[in-house]
Amino acid sequence: MDDLAYEQWLWEKTAQRCISNLNKNDFDAHYFLDVETAANRILEMVKPYASFGFGGSSTTRRLGVLEALRDEGKTIHDHWQAGLSKVEDLEIRLAQGRCDCFFCSANAISATGEIVNVDGIGNRTNAMTFGTRKVIIVAGMNKVTVDLESALKRIRQVAAPMRARSLNMKTPCAESGVCSDCRSPQRICRVTTILHRKPSLTDISVFLIGQSLGF
Repeated sequence: MDDLAYEQWLWEKTAQRCISNLNKNDFDAHYFLDVETAANRILEMVKPYASFGFGGSSTTRRLGVLEALRDEGKTIHDHWQAGLSKVEDLEIRLAQGRCDCFFCSANAISATGEIVNVDGIGNRTNAMTFGTRKVIIVAGMNKVTVDLESALKRIRQVAAPMRARSLNMKTPCAESGVCSDCRSPQRICRVTTILHRKPSLTDISVFLIGQSLGF
């Protein structure tokens, strides 16, 4: 076995624990080795829905699901469209919280079964917890940590600095790569949510993929 094969073996073992604990916490959790297989399963799952929201996630766009749903004539609420005004952007973000099905990723998922996110605006965290009938969370195994404490640490040490850098934000972490609990006007870490268990009125499916995806 080469190094990648051992990494895949370790990810699968970690995924087994994570999936088991997510299911115990009332989430509908799945593990797939690759994006293509996961995308096919997701498209089957979401057939009954008519309107879809997509959070600001490169991971969900790797699936190709957005394009497939648009080709089927479904209603898509995507604030990553080019040329939107501030008013149009806000209207789309609000619609994402009231659509039939919302797609997003997570900043970190613990193997003990918690889903952790940090937002700057809160449209993603709100849509994940209340308002939509169905939520699909997609995450690569690079985002799975041992426990809740390490999930929060991952966001500070990995996800937040890389995300701020990708957005060209004028924050200390975007320059140094180190979280400093800043007071920058462009700070992206303003709302933290921990899904300890599935919210009572929202159906949430989690798809872990045996690849490194996103921040």
